[in-house]
Amino acid sequence: MTGMRKKMATCEVCFRRCALAEGQRGSCGARVNEGGRVKALFYGQLSSLALDPIEKKPLLHFYPGSSILSVGSLGCNLHCPFCQNHHISQAAEGGGFGVPTEAVRPEELAELAEKLKARGNIGIAFTYNEPLVGYEYVRDTARLAHGRGLKCVLVTNGTASLSVLDEIAPYIDAMNIDLKGFTDRFYREVLGGDRKMTMDFIREAVRRCHVELTTLIIPGENDREEEIEELSAWIAGLDGVWGGKTGREIPLHITRFFPGYRMAEGKPTAVETVYALCGAAGRNLKYVHPGNC
Repeated sequence: MTGMRKKMATCEVCFRRCALAEGQRGSCGARVNEGGRVKALFYGQLSSLALDPIEKKPLLHFYPGSSILSVGSLGCNLHCPFCQNHHISQAAEGGGFGVPTEAVRPEELAELAEKLKARGNIGIAFTYNEPLVGYEYVRDTARLAHGRGLKCVLVTNGTASLSVLDEIAPYIDAMNIDLKGFTDRFYREVLGGDRKMTMDFIREAVRRCHVELTTLIIPGENDREEEIEELSAWIAGLDGVWGGKTGREIPLHITRFFPGYRMAEGKPTAVETVYALCGAAGRNLKYVHPGNC
C-alpha cells in the first residue's frame, strides 16, 4: 500500500488538482503521472503549425499587420461543447486524440521562427489547443526565442495557477485570454471550468505583458447585456496594467458563435446581438472589437 501511495501524484496546473495514479492522465488528457511526477505528455509534439496574421489570435493592438508562427499541440483543461478545435483539444473515449503529431524540439522551433523573419514573422504564438497544459514546452521554447530577439504570444483560456504564470511570464510578450462569460454557472456547468481561477490569472497577466481578452457569445448562455456590462466593468477596474495603461485600455473582442462540435444544432449568434454587446462593453472600455461578423 505504501508503494502505491508513493506513485500517486497531484497535478498543480489548474483548479482540478487531478490526483493521478502511475501512468494516469489528467482531465486535460495531456498531463500524466510518470514515476510519481506529473509531466507534459506531449512535450514537443506539435499537431498544428502555420504562419498566421497576428490579427487571427486575435491581437489587434500588438504589432498589427505582422505575421506570427503559430503552433499547437494536444489537450485542454476545459471541455467547451462549442470548441472549434475539439479534434486536438478534447481527448476521445479511451484518452487518445487520434491526431498525428510531429516532434519539434524547442531549439528547432526557435530556429524555424527566426528563418521566417524574411516572410514577416515576428515570433511564435502558442495556440490552437490549450498551451498551458504543456507549459514546460512553452517556457523552454519561448526562452530560446527571446534569446533570438523574437516575440512570444500565448492564446489561452487562463485556467492555470499563478505558479504556472510565473514560469512563463518572463518570456511572453502578449496574450489573448478567453474570459468566456461572467457567471459561475456558465463556467462550471457549460465549460467545466472555474471563473475565479481565470479572473485571478487575468488580473496578474495584465501586469506582466500586453493582454487582449476574448468573449465568445453563445445564444441563451452569456448573451445578456447586463452580464457583458458587468464583465467589462470588472476589466475596466483592473489596476497595475502593463505599460502604464488603465483597465479601460485593455482590448476586448466580442465574438460571434457558429454551431459546431456538441452544439452543432444551435444557431449562430445574431450579428446585431454582437454589436449591441459591443456597445454595452464600450460604456466601460476604450477598445471593443466585434469578431466573426
